[in-house]
Amino acid sequence: MTNLVALSATEDRRWKAAKLTRPFDASARHLVDPTAKARYKAVSSRTGVPWYVIAVIHMRECPTLRDGSPSFDHSLAQGDRWNQKSIHVPAGRGPFKSWEDCAVDALVNCAPYAARWKDWSIGGILTILEQYNGLGYANRGIASPYIWSGTDQYVRGKYVADGRFDPNAVDQQLGCAGLLMAMAVLDREVVFGATPANDNTATATTTNKPVVVAHPTAAPPPSITHPAPGSLGAWVASALAALFRKAA
Repeated sequence: MTNLVALSATEDRRWKAAKLTRPFDASARHLVDPTAKARYKAVSSRTGVPWYVIAVIHMRECPTLRDGSPSFDHSLAQGDRWNQKSIHVPAGRGPFKSWEDCAVDALVNCAPYAARWKDWSIGGILTILEQYNGLGYANRGIASPYIWSGTDQYVRGKYVADGRFDPNAVDQQLGCAGLLMAMAVLDREVVFGATPANDNTATATTTNKPVVVAHPTAAPPPSITHPAPGSLGAWVASALAALFRKAA
């Protein structure tokens, strides 16, 4: 079993030493684009996962469009279309009503249950991201290309299929760490170690439906027993209360 505390410390050391070896700017700009960012924030408010973490998962898991941006037609969980039942792991999810509902399901109801994660330091972020892809690289004691591709922390080695590791294969996608570095330069809201603005953190459960985190409970609607302040009903209730007090 992988020691996640040790992995987090290792990822933190790699982060401090890492240098980019490929350009990340263009991809990072897609992830901090106001329209995309608003969608990531909508999912963050329902799961407690920082929006920029959701953004880099989106870039890694989903097909990219001609302009290089990740497709919102595909699932954050495994890249399948969210309006159909998924066939890749996690299989059998959906269909969903929206990309956002599908993303919430992926973060709340599917391993590694990112909505349960509490450590949003950079070491913690990279650790949950590595779990999202699988701990095969950590178990081999090597840097995961899912995290480090495009930096000097990764050279070669890749799982080219489930359980099949090719030591000479090179991951062509950009890794999460470099994307986060580039996003932090472009957007001052990318602050590692920060708590998401919405404190309504989802509780992960195993279902086939997305969990929607409730907003703070609102006041009950006016009724005969709870009239609205300043209303005629409130005046009548006050008069009756005074009458009963005199009778007592």
